[in-house]
Amino acid sequence: MFCRNCGKELTGIPEICLGCGARPLVGTSFCSACGAETNPLAEICIKCGARLAKAGAVDISPKSRLVTTLTVFFVGTLGVHRFYLGKIETALPMLLLTIVGYILMSVGVATYLWGITFFGYLFIIAVGIWAFIDFIFAVSGNMKDKEGKLIKNW
Repeated sequence: MFCRNCGKELTGIPEICLGCGARPLVGTSFCSACGAETNPLAEICIKCGARLAKAGAVDISPKSRLVTTLTVFFVGTLGVHRFYLGKIETALPMLLLTIVGYILMSVGVATYLWGITFFGYLFIIAVGIWAFIDFIFAVSGNMKDKEGKLIKNW
């Protein structure tokens, strides 16, 4: 395997090329099969006939768009879809804001403190809007996983 950016021969399937510091399949200057210099617009290598991977092709996540869409639709305010995508740093605040919102609503209703209930509703509405935006991103295929790869495959 050769780096598509600098043409250096690579051993195994590394995440980063030690020759240029780029992801090996992101460049368009060299063939990944034989290391020959290629035209950035070419679809196959003229020297060896190998199909040249497009730069954007490696940026597709293996995660399922259907699973992401269904989890955000049914349990979106709990952040389950973000846990699935590996975005724990944003999944935990979603989960905690939802729990705190429901606790405030329950305490407010039980004690007739409607101000506390109002804040509980605000938390739930805010997280609901956040989940709705995530739903739109998931359905349209613009949501990304923790590595920044798009969730495209249904």
